Amino acid sequence: MTKTMKSMRLTGIRQMEICEVDRPELTAETDVLLKLELVGVCGSDVHYYSSGRIGSQVVEYPFRVGHECSATVVAVGSKVTRVKVGESVAVDPAMPCYECDQCRVGRENTCRKLKFLGCPGQIEGCLSEFMVMPERSVFPLGGKVSLVQAMLSEPLSIGVYAVKQSLVDANAQIAVLGSGPIGLSVLVAAQAVAGVKEMYATDKIAERVDLAGKAGAKWAGNPLKEDVVEAILGQSALGMDAVFECSGDQDAIDQALELLRPGGKLMLIGIPTEPRISFMIDKLRRKELSVINVRRQNGCVEPTLEMLASGKADVDFMVTHRFKLEQTKEAFDLVADYRDGVIKAVIEF
Repeated sequence: MTKTMKSMRLTGIRQMEICEVDRPELTAETDVLLKLELVGVCGSDVHYYSSGRIGSQVVEYPFRVGHECSATVVAVGSKVTRVKVGESVAVDPAMPCYECDQCRVGRENTCRKLKFLGCPGQIEGCLSEFMVMPERSVFPLGGKVSLVQAMLSEPLSIGVYAVKQSLVDANAQIAVLGSGPIGLSVLVAAQAVAGVKEMYATDKIAERVDLAGKAGAKWAGNPLKEDVVEAILGQSALGMDAVFECSGDQDAIDQALELLRPGGKLMLIGIPTEPRISFMIDKLRRKELSVINVRRQNGCVEPTLEMLASGKADVDFMVTHRFKLEQTKEAFDLVADYRDGVIKAVIEF
């Protein structure tokens, strides 16, 4: 096998190029060498592509992004027992230390020394032909989950985690503001995990509004075309038990406060482009609303894969566009510009 591989790297704002780099090798006894099969283009990847940063995480060029993926095992370290060569796997992009104070109390998602694929200052992403991951971050599919589903298990696990953190049950009424891949994952997870039946959704893109309805929303609307707060409260006058803000948009945050009933929960999942957001403190305080930040996921990869294997969740519908590695820039431009009704663009190896 050749000692080099193709890798797609960011080289500037909205610039990237394919290059030949050294293929990674196993260095630890618990390492797993993976051949990438599918990589999903995530909104956070596009943040780095379009602006070169997310908050304090700033790209130093060249840099490789990408963290949603499925792969095939090529080689394993001597102490690896979870997976075998030739197996198809899902990949958890998070690599916690398992030793710090956060990890010791079960908060691996806020690990002090966390390494996450495609995060500046941590570790390069998966937009390459091969990569090495620790055994704990690799999950065999067992022939019950497809490579597409395995790739989508990363955003879906965030939806699963968000729903669990909200503590909603089957009697809850919820709204999802922003019906991209994460918002749709919340809709799918709310039904599969908590049995929620009354769900509302919004998005500024017509195709996503339509898809939210197909994903289980009782009502879905476009805030550019109608007063979504009035429309939702017109059907549920007492308001929402939880609102999942998945767009990072200030207007959506404002709408969430209007939609929530007293004692409701605002789940912040979307990543704002601005460094600061604000709240109408009068509404926040008088309603005694809880604001809960959702930091990726924690311990939800295996439950998500089990949910997919059992058929309780359908995510295949999210994939709308497919590209080859050489077409990665085209895929990122499509997602960055919200063109052609894109939901999830996928890079195929």
